[in-house]
Formats: sequence, structure tokens, C-alpha cells
Amino acid sequence: MKTNFKHSSKLRVRYGETDQMGYCYYGNYAQYLEVGRVEALRSLGMSYKSLETRGIMLPVSSLTVNYKLPAKYDDLLCIKTTIVELRGPRLLFEYTIEIDGKEIATATTTLVFVGKKDMRPIQAPSDFTALLKKHEIISSSLPD
Repeated sequence: MKTNFKHSSKLRVRYGETDQMGYCYYGNYAQYLEVGRVEALRSLGMSYKSLETRGIMLPVSSLTVNYKLPAKYDDLLCIKTTIVELRGPRLLFEYTIEIDGKEIATATTTLVFVGKKDMRPIQAPSDFTALLKKHEIISSSLPD
């Protein structure tokens, strides 16, 4: 199911996340994406915590980041998160990180719904699918 659910989160680059030049360490971006993802899911109506209490985990199976400009100490980041698609047990996200409306990074992640006991892939819970269905993109097939 392809979707267009979007959410924006803001956070400020902290001093401890930077090097001596004041640039944000590139490894921190994975944590920023997690903030965007967790808050997007919460905004959708489903928290990570509620999934975990039901024995469902969502580990990241893939992460890509394209760095365009550096973030610096005290910059206010806007993390725009889109839930792009639910494909079987996989949940695909796209992100744009901006400072003052200027794009500094883009990223994608794929997460997989797994059972906590055996860590094997499972289908997304039906209540999650129902929440996401409200944002489904219906593609129209036009004849050639």
C-alpha cells in the first residue's frame, strides 16, 4: 500500500553532537531520523511503545542518507518524514532535513515488523494498517 502520510518534527543540534569546528557528526543523523519516524508514527496514532508491549518490534533493515550541507551547533532542524509504503512486513520512510527551509539532507529507511520472541518478519498489525489506509494513494490506471 502506497501512502502519503507526512509529519514534521523539529530539534536543535546540541553541542555534544558536534566536532571542534561546530559541525554535526554525520552519525547523529540516524538518531534524528528516528526522532522523525517515532513522532510520525505517534502522529499517525500508533506509538513504538504500544507495538512493543504487544510483542511487535520494528528494526531498521536499511538506511541511506544523502548529505548536502552540514548542520552546525544550535541549528534548528526540521525533519520532514513521509511514510511512503507498507509492503508486506516492510515499512518504507523518506525524510528531508531542512534548516530555515533549506534542504541539508535526504534519507530513506526500511523497517520490518517482527515478532519479539523470534525476531521473524510478520505482517503489520491490522489496526496499524487501518490507520495507514486513511492515507493510501490510489493510483489510477489510464489506458495507453
